[in-house]
Amino acid sequence: MTSQPLLAHWPLLSGLGISLGLGLLMGVQRGWTLRRAAAGSRFAGVRTFALLGLIGGTAGALLRIDRLATGVLLASAALLVVLGFAHTVRETGKISGTNALAGLVTLACGFLAVAGSPQVAAIIAVSAAFLLTFRPQLHRWVKGMTEAEVSAVIRFALIALVVVPLLPDLRVGPYDAWNPRQLGMVVAFVSGFSFAGYLACRRFGATRGTLMMAATGAMVSSTAVTATLATRLRDDLENASVLVAGIAAASAVMLIRVIILVALLAPIALPALSLLLAPAALVSLGATLWGVLAGRHSGTVEPSPVVLRNPLNLVTALILTALVMAMAVAARWLIERVGEAGLAAVLALSGIADVDAAVITIGGLPAGILDSRTAGLVVAAPVMANTLFKAVITVAIVRTRRGWLAALPLVASVFAGGVMVAFL
Repeated sequence: MTSQPLLAHWPLLSGLGISLGLGLLMGVQRGWTLRRAAAGSRFAGVRTFALLGLIGGTAGALLRIDRLATGVLLASAALLVVLGFAHTVRETGKISGTNALAGLVTLACGFLAVAGSPQVAAIIAVSAAFLLTFRPQLHRWVKGMTEAEVSAVIRFALIALVVVPLLPDLRVGPYDAWNPRQLGMVVAFVSGFSFAGYLACRRFGATRGTLMMAATGAMVSSTAVTATLATRLRDDLENASVLVAGIAAASAVMLIRVIILVALLAPIALPALSLLLAPAALVSLGATLWGVLAGRHSGTVEPSPVVLRNPLNLVTALILTALVMAMAVAARWLIERVGEAGLAAVLALSGIADVDAAVITIGGLPAGILDSRTAGLVVAAPVMANTLFKAVITVAIVRTRRGWLAALPLVASVFAGGVMVAFL
């Protein structure tokens, strides 16, 4: 009988526990960061932050009983944080609002954990703690950014946080094939994903070798990486084994990336597609390992890194969006006219230029048009076509035995995926 009242109050108690835990998290982070600060130079430590989180939770609990008391409690706690900030400024002569802002965030998260959503409160608090912990790295990163990179970050934020949410979420155009908000998300997704790959390339650079550059460069374009490495294969002084490993690694990254994209955008195709692409990715990874081991016994010069431009060029994202729009109309027309076989054909041909467009097209189809097996096969077609295309351009660029050696892992991965069709 005594457990019944406790169970009745469990949501409130768990919310208060989360409020206290989030306050402790912020307090531990700030206490560790300011552990060498002089005595009296900070107004809040672990206990104060824990109490701020708990006060916020208490205010959230009071919200259902007395809104005026809730407002007074929150305002009083916020005022104490501001007074503590002012005292710290007077004592140290340094103006830094980080600790005060962290206190206000802790108070707000404590309130949200009880009165709103504990999951959102946890995300906010953990994100704030992450930003505070990596402050030195963020400062170094910002100092090392170029004007073009700052402009790219701002443009991406404008697209993702301002433009896309304002686009209407409705079907328009021929066959109702276009959704403006989804098309805006294509631009934001492609731009952001490409920019992440660019930053990874810039961060690791040539010092980490061709493999790292190939793997991160494949996030932008595995075809571009393959063509660049194939060009270097023509030089007899280059380490052929490492370059072959780089081409195979770029292909493996592309295959794994497609599986992840399908899981996010077209989950209906994931089971069949994974059965087809997983063996292909394993073959590419095996070729990468072989190339690395063989390259260790070679005395040739280390190959040059893959050089990629800043990928947040909106022209590229807009071209992909236009391709997606055309393919969306073509896909619905082909399904209406000739059925699923026509859809697979057009996506396979488009995959030579861009695999992502095919994945996005499948994800944008209305539910029930394709079953899981057919959807997996339709997505696999452009992936395999793109891989074979990279094998062809490798042979065409190198025009020696080295080209065939680099193309072999690509062809083998397609063969491995083709064998798995029999198991569907």
